[in-house]
Amino acid sequence: MDTPSVHEVDLNRSKASQIFWFICGFLSMVIGFIGIPVPGLPTTPLMILAAACFAKSNQRFYDWIINNRLFGHHVKNYREGNGIPKKSKPIILLTLWSFVLFAVIIAIPDTAPPISKYSTLFLAIIGTIFILRIPTLEE
Repeated sequence: MDTPSVHEVDLNRSKASQIFWFICGFLSMVIGFIGIPVPGLPTTPLMILAAACFAKSNQRFYDWIINNRLFGHHVKNYREGNGIPKKSKPIILLTLWSFVLFAVIIAIPDTAPPISKYSTLFLAIIGTIFILRIPTLEE
């Protein structure tokens, strides 16, 4: 028996489940589009999330994301397990930590509960570990 391709949508689920995943994918895609002109709002991770949701609900939308000329190759590489380009990892981590440190030092007021700063740092550490564990794609 052939194993299905990572790019074939699995529609072997209930209609309610397909609708749920489609809505999640569509929302991720819309927020990802907003991230194109808005600094700090990451487009590619949101499109990867949208592709994962569409992989459970809609072949046409999945194919559109995978074949998009702006971010499709990044999403496709991630979905195929090829990883993140070597030159992109430092940029991703620098951007992540710039925004996190801005939030912790400037944006989160000192009057906020301390857990807000600690949780922001903790989530950034988790994100950093996640990015570092993704395979590096040698281009």
